[in-house]
Amino acid sequence: MPARRILSLWFPHLAAEHWLRLERAALPGPLAVVAQIGNRQVLASLSPEAAAQGLRVDQPLRDALAICPALVTRTADPRREAAFLDHLARWAGRFSPWVAALPPDGLTIDLTGCAHLFGGEAALADEIARACEGFGLTVRMGLADTQGAAWALARFGGRAPGTPRTGDAIRQEARATRSRAAARPGAGAMPEPAGPPARIAPPGQMRQALSALPVAALRLPPKVVEGLAALGLRRVGDVLGLPRATLARRFGPDLMRRLDQALGLEPEPVSPARPVAPHAVRLSFPEPIARREDILAAIDRLLPALQERLQRQGLGVRRLRLLAYRSDHGVERVEIGLARPSAEPDRLRPLLEMKLEEIDPGLGIDTLRLQAVATEPVAVKQRRAPLGPDERQEAGEQALADLIARLGARIGMEAITRLHPAESHIPERAFLRYAAAWSAPARGWAAPPVPRPLILMNPEPVTTTGEAVPPRAFRWRRRDFTVRQAIGPERIAPEWWLDDPAWRSGPRDYWRIGTDTGQWLWLFRATGAEIGGGWFCQGEFA
Repeated sequence: MPARRILSLWFPHLAAEHWLRLERAALPGPLAVVAQIGNRQVLASLSPEAAAQGLRVDQPLRDALAICPALVTRTADPRREAAFLDHLARWAGRFSPWVAALPPDGLTIDLTGCAHLFGGEAALADEIARACEGFGLTVRMGLADTQGAAWALARFGGRAPGTPRTGDAIRQEARATRSRAAARPGAGAMPEPAGPPARIAPPGQMRQALSALPVAALRLPPKVVEGLAALGLRRVGDVLGLPRATLARRFGPDLMRRLDQALGLEPEPVSPARPVAPHAVRLSFPEPIARREDILAAIDRLLPALQERLQRQGLGVRRLRLLAYRSDHGVERVEIGLARPSAEPDRLRPLLEMKLEEIDPGLGIDTLRLQAVATEPVAVKQRRAPLGPDERQEAGEQALADLIARLGARIGMEAITRLHPAESHIPERAFLRYAAAWSAPARGWAAPPVPRPLILMNPEPVTTTGEAVPPRAFRWRRRDFTVRQAIGPERIAPEWWLDDPAWRSGPRDYWRIGTDTGQWLWLFRATGAEIGGGWFCQGEFA
């Protein structure tokens, strides 16, 4: 059996070079792809020209513009970038059937028994490099016996270990030194490996190939890398000869696991994505179209063709993707989801029509493509008239599924949830929350021993007057209430086997309180345990 050989491809400028491909490199200066992280705008990807200016990934946009005022920016689109990486993975299938994508910018290829078909490993690497150059992509390759070693060679081969700059080191630098370092091109940037784009480790020589690489090449968390550097362990070779038990005790089991994976002592198979059946139809136009009516007319021609293809295999759509290929080589995509599988055009068309406002036709659309991303078997049912009780129930469930699909097209399928009963006497744990599109309605809800509020909320503090139990008056949400009627108490104790910070105030005595405004509120009094007690409002009755 041939020795296992793994090829790792790393595209260090993937998102930026994808934009250059879309705009045919017609950009006036260095390009950066910007992502929104919380309230900050940071650089997510850089073109080679921008990286040469000293910019780095994860750098704030305002700092990057101070260093390079001519910087051109584009907004990150994770979905588009993931689709582009999937396209590259399918292209890489020409070299081996075992290809796995490593988001956001890498591929792993199991070349075992395949390299000789292309003239050997070096010739295969040269062919990939020439192809990527034709695509306008920068690529770095590592070829070794293990996935971990190949990943390390692709990203860190030919790079000096260096010393991570920790917070203590930065604070000890002079302010003037830091300002000059920030303005100097290349300061703080991770230099790309020098030399050829492919680094090939001979079979069986993992230790020699990894020893000179920095410890970050082991795919370790930044804190572990900093901790090793603080002890003077900057290269993988510095770690190889140390006692394993000591390292595991100090830095956790991840260090040993990653080291064993890189050396081949622990298996790490390449898991390629399952091939997707091409349940898709497309329609090309002699002239680009842009009007909404023309797009709908094209969809009306595509949906019956897709229905016929799916019905032959007894399938229905759960997720449907519409791709619009523009004449300027851009691709617009929208996606809809269904609560129940269906291939009927009458159910798919309204959802696609709601999504058309998200498509920017630009200078015109050359081709439309409908792709069934997720499918499920559909059982054919015979209808009879008049409808019996089962048929009426089925029609009602289908109407609810259509409603969920329409709402999901507007706010997202993940935002629509369904509650199921749970085994807990704690009010906020008495139910489970499932995605409505992927779960059946709950049957057999057990009636609570005492009435429960229609609206359940997080406990909100209540200010009471006096020490009476229950209170005669209280203030809640900046309003004063007078108690007209009180029913209770109902004591609920915390679940002793779970440490819930919200229940560290001890057991609760719940009261149904009728107020002078006509509202019935659910108040409880916490007895006080690790934290202080008091009165809180947690619900409102109908």
